[in-house]
Amino acid sequence: MRLPAKLTMLMAVLAVSACTNANRFDNGAVDLNAATGSAGGIVPGSASDPSSPAYFQQTVGDRVLFAVDQSSLSPEARATLDGQVQWLLTNADYNAVIEGHADEQGTRAYNLALGARRANAVMEYLIAQGIPASRLRFVSYGKERPIEICSEEACYAKNRRAVTIISAGLSS
Repeated sequence: MRLPAKLTMLMAVLAVSACTNANRFDNGAVDLNAATGSAGGIVPGSASDPSSPAYFQQTVGDRVLFAVDQSSLSPEARATLDGQVQWLLTNADYNAVIEGHADEQGTRAYNLALGARRANAVMEYLIAQGIPASRLRFVSYGKERPIEICSEEACYAKNRRAVTIISAGLSS
């Protein structure tokens, strides 16, 4: 056998023998994907932590949708906002900025005003349910920050929204 063939054969034998023990790395290894934390498997700050902004966003719901040219709250929007109220009452260290958005139809000025009405409707609902006004602000982006870009109703519907952004230590 020639030298290159011998080296190739040796490399193949070494590669196969290195894979024979499936548990060879299990001596005290740490699973970085395992849930750890002081609260019995809840990772502080994660979506599984009920006091985290990630939980608020993913579990409670951070957005409500609106009908075309409307700023009135639907029953579905009120249900989402009721969950936001409970979370905000429980987590008094957090403040919120409500972002108002619109779809791409209409002028920039019209959509900025519509986004402001939507964000204000959400803010007023939260205040009426007991959230102190000092913990809330709103801003309108109109049609400037779409989450879907296309000229179809499915996209427009996702862009007609108000999004509640949670932050700690926000000054008013």
